[in-house]
Amino acid sequence: MGMWWFCGLVVLCLVFGVNGFPEEDLVVRLPGQPNVGFRQYAGYVDVDVKAGRSLFYYFVEAEKDSLHKPLTLWLNGGPGCSSIGGGAFTELGPFFPKGDGRGLRRNSMSWNKASNLLFVESPAGVGWSYSNTTSDYVCGDDSTAGDMHMFMMKWYEKFPEFKSRDLFLTGESYAGHYIPQLAIAILDHNAHSNGFKFNLKSIAIGNPLLKLDRDVPATYEFFWSHGMISDEIGLTIMSDCAFEDYTFTSPHNVTDSCNNAISEANSIVGDYINNYDVILDVCYPSLVQQELRLRKMATKISVGVDVCMSYERRFYFNLPEVQKALHANRTNLAYDWSMCSDVVNYSSTDGNINILPLLKRIIENHIPVWIFSGDQDSVVPLLGSRTLVRELAHDLHFKITVPYGAWFHKGQVGGWVTEYGNLLTFATVRGAAHMVPYAQPSRALHLFSSFVRGRRLPNTTSPSINE
Repeated sequence: MGMWWFCGLVVLCLVFGVNGFPEEDLVVRLPGQPNVGFRQYAGYVDVDVKAGRSLFYYFVEAEKDSLHKPLTLWLNGGPGCSSIGGGAFTELGPFFPKGDGRGLRRNSMSWNKASNLLFVESPAGVGWSYSNTTSDYVCGDDSTAGDMHMFMMKWYEKFPEFKSRDLFLTGESYAGHYIPQLAIAILDHNAHSNGFKFNLKSIAIGNPLLKLDRDVPATYEFFWSHGMISDEIGLTIMSDCAFEDYTFTSPHNVTDSCNNAISEANSIVGDYINNYDVILDVCYPSLVQQELRLRKMATKISVGVDVCMSYERRFYFNLPEVQKALHANRTNLAYDWSMCSDVVNYSSTDGNINILPLLKRIIENHIPVWIFSGDQDSVVPLLGSRTLVRELAHDLHFKITVPYGAWFHKGQVGGWVTEYGNLLTFATVRGAAHMVPYAQPSRALHLFSSFVRGRRLPNTTSPSINE
C-alpha cells in the first residue's frame, strides 16, 4: 500500500513538474464543488514587495485539451469590483454558488470549454487583493494598468508553460478602460523587450465604457427607445442637454431644463427596474453592485441592492473553509470579502479618458478588437458603443468587411454583427444585458469561442460551433 502511494505521488510530482504549475497554489477541492476533470489554482502574486502589494488570482484550466488551448484574462469593472466574484463565479467560470450559499453548481456554459481562464482581483483593495501601504488604495487607471502588467509578468513565472501561449484580454464595463490600457502596457513591453514578449492575440470587451460624451446620452436614448420615458422627456434631454466634452466631475452646459428632465427621467424609470438588465425582475442573480458610478448631471447611476445571488456569493466567499481552499485572505483582512470594494479610492476623473485613441493604437499593431453589447443594458447601451466603433473605423479609414446583419446560434438569431477592416468587430447579443455571459450563457459562449478561434460569427442558421 505504501509503495502504491509513493508511486502515485511521484507521478503527481512529475505532472506538475512537466506543466510547471505551482503546486502550492493548487485548489484541491472547493467546498461543495461538483466533480470535474480540470484543475484550479488560486493564490497571490506580489506586484510590489516593498509596499506589500499583492493581487489575488483564480485560474481554471480548460475543460479539455488544456495544454493546447490559449490563455484568456477576464477583468470586471467597477472600478473596484471583483473579477472572481463576478466573471469567475457569476458569469463565465465553471461554478456558481448554490441557493444556500454553502455549495457550488456547475456552469454548463463556462468559457473554459474554449480556453484556460484567469481572473484577477484588481486593483489592490478589491476582494482579497491588498497592500500593506495604505496610500496604495488611492489609485487610478495608470497604477492599475502598471500593476496588472507586473502581475502578468510574475504570473508567468508561476506558470511558465503559458509564456508562449496565445493571450486574449477580455472584460466588461469599466474594463473598457482596464483592458485597452493593459494591452497598451503589453505592447510597450514588447516594443522595448529584448527577451520575453507577450503573445497577445486579440481583445474583447463587453458593454464597455469608452467615451463619456457618447456613452452617457445613450442611456437616455435607450430609456426613450424602450418606452421607459415619455416623448416629451426624451426630446427635452436630447435637445437641451449638451453632452459634448462631458466629464464625471464637471458636466458642461447643464441647463435647468436639462437637469429637470434628467431628474424626471430617472424618477419615471424608478427603483424597480434593474438598469443593468431592463427586461428582468429586480430580484435575480446579477452583479448589480458593479456600477460605473457615472454621474448624470447631479444623479449617480445606481440600481440598489441585489437581494438574490449577491448574498449567496458573499456568504460563500466569507466561509473560512472556502478561503482556506482558495489560499485566500492570507493577511486576515479587517473586512469581509465583498463584490465591490469600500477600501479602494479610485480616481474620480479617470473615467473621463477617451479610450478610442488607445483602441486605434492597438488595432494599428494588428491586434483585432471585438466590442460586444448585451442589448438590454441601459447603463452602457449598444447605442453608444456601436456609434463609437463606427467612429473608430472611420478614423482608421476602414471599410466595412462584414455588413451589419444577424448572426445565428442554434438556429436562432444570436444578435447582430458588423466588421471593419478585418480587425474591428462590433456584435450585439440578443436578450443579454450588462453582464452578457450571465444573461445569455449559450450565446455568449458561442461569441467567445468564435473570438478565440479567430472566426467570424455565422450569418446562417447552420449548427453552431458549440453544438
